Amino acid sequence: MPRYQHIFLIIEENKDYDELIGAASIAPNLNRLAHTYGSATSFYAEVHPSEGNYVAILGGDTFGIHDDDAYYCTPHRQDTWCEKSNGPDYVDHTVRERGLADQLEAHGLTWKAYLESIPEPGSGAVRWPTAEHPVAGVAPEIYAVKHNGFMSFKQVQDDPRRAAKLVGFDVLDADLAAGRMPNYAHIVPNQCNDMHGRDAGPGVPEDCRKSNHAGLIRRGDRVLGELVEKIMHASLWSGPSSVAIVITFDESGKSERAGVQGCCGYDPKSAANFGGGRIPTLVITNHGPRGIEDATPYNHYSLLRTTERAFGIEEYLRHAADRDAGVVEMTPLFEVR
Repeated sequence: MPRYQHIFLIIEENKDYDELIGAASIAPNLNRLAHTYGSATSFYAEVHPSEGNYVAILGGDTFGIHDDDAYYCTPHRQDTWCEKSNGPDYVDHTVRERGLADQLEAHGLTWKAYLESIPEPGSGAVRWPTAEHPVAGVAPEIYAVKHNGFMSFKQVQDDPRRAAKLVGFDVLDADLAAGRMPNYAHIVPNQCNDMHGRDAGPGVPEDCRKSNHAGLIRRGDRVLGELVEKIMHASLWSGPSSVAIVITFDESGKSERAGVQGCCGYDPKSAANFGGGRIPTLVITNHGPRGIEDATPYNHYSLLRTTERAFGIEEYLRHAADRDAGVVEMTPLFEVR
């Protein structure tokens, strides 16, 4: 596994591998990038719905989270955003274990999360804007903290310095233009632009509506293409350092547990690790392989292990260390040539 100076991770939402790969008419950018660079053709999520997967990417575990309740929820807490708190197998949604942010900082590496439409840096908002606090011309709940895995970690919640690294896309544009990108850039578009979509209602554009399936994918694919182009036009992309852009999804669009839904230590009987379906995952490198399809089974734990190894970190967090269960580095997609 070669050393990398920069890794950009872009996370999209709720789409199956077969739904997008091969469907160039609605996702031309994703398919072009998959054909030109590297595609992991057997990549799986951990769980449904979203939140546990975002946490797994950063902590090597879902930590028992198998719903989209707020990061501050605890069993039996009565709160608008803790609606599942009386359910079985419910856990404290604040993670007190080490995460990727801890590892990066311990090794003198920098990180930042770029979260489109976050109301302000470090915001603890669960959704924004809300029905109680609407914003003219902005779709309701376009920002969702369930897609911000960093906020689930106590070390981020309690540290204003770390919370300040949770910023919007305006900062992403400024950082790219100034050439001051962190080693690890975690990029999450808003719910109109990540293929998640919103229910129809006031302020929701036609191509953001879940009912407009093709339009939603086209919109997300267009935004994805623009993000990749911005990164490729930054000075670091054409330099001698090794840089990777990883595109993955949180989970597939299918919530049923029929067939193979996971890999690498998943447990179909588990409440929070039963597999989140097969999802598209691409690796785009500035000095790496071209036109490669890697059929090795991978999941978000594999991606975390790969990120750790690429940055020279020898500590593997929780399930990222489960090599005997098939959690291995995504080396063929990151080779430097």
